[in-house]
Parts: sequence; C-alpha cells; structure tokens
Amino acid sequence: MAAWQFWALAGALFAALTAIFGKLGVQGVSPDVATLVRSAIILIALFSLVAATRQLPELAHASARTYLFLVLSGLATGASWWCYFRALQLGDAARVAPLDKLSVVLVAVFGVLFLGEKLTLVNWLGVSLMALGAWCVTLRT
Repeated sequence: MAAWQFWALAGALFAALTAIFGKLGVQGVSPDVATLVRSAIILIALFSLVAATRQLPELAHASARTYLFLVLSGLATGASWWCYFRALQLGDAARVAPLDKLSVVLVAVFGVLFLGEKLTLVNWLGVSLMALGAWCVTLRT
C-alpha cells in the first residue's frame, strides 16, 4: 500500500468517527456551538502537534498566495462543518455522511476543470458510481 493510500484510508476512518461522534454531540447543543467546540479542539491539537514537531518557523516562510488559498480553504472547511453539523442534527448519520461525501465527486470534477487533472473512462465510472451510491443511501424505501 502506498503512503497516500494509508493516509487516505485513515482519513476515511476518522471522517466516519466524526459523523458518529458528531451525531451524538449535536443532540445536546446547537450545531453552531458543536462546530465551535470541534474547531477549538482541532486548533489546540494541531498547534500542539506543530509546536511539538518544531514546525512553527514554517509559518514565516509561506507566501501570500499560500496564505490566501489556506484562508479560503479554512473558510470553506468552516462552512462545510457548519452545514454538516446542521444536517447531522436533522438527519440520520447513515444518510447524511454519504451525501456529504459527494464532495469526493465534486473534487474529481473541480480537479479536472480547475487543476487540469486527467481522469480516464474507468475513473469517471467510479466517480459516477460514487454519486449514484451516495444518492441511493439517502433514499427511504
């Protein structure tokens, strides 16, 4: 297994735990408060990690362009979490999470449109199946 595959699968595991813990967490507070608490924990944990691994000096070396895109990414992440926690409060985690993961499909489309990435016919088939699967999980029969 390549290193990127390991980290991607670990990310998927933690995203799944995020849905379960988040669903349990938003039952007692508003989605806004839940998002604030989650964000504060992430900030503390990552600051501690970066400090412990002596990476803080790298903050001074990033370009303005890098910071612009990181700020935009941070704003998009915050909006995503805010919407996600609202959806978890209103719906079943087993239906909310797959629909939220349509972001995977959108990343593939945006990667091709904006980043010049190339996908083969088999890749597009996989993207289409992910979209169809996410939609099917949301259906009640």
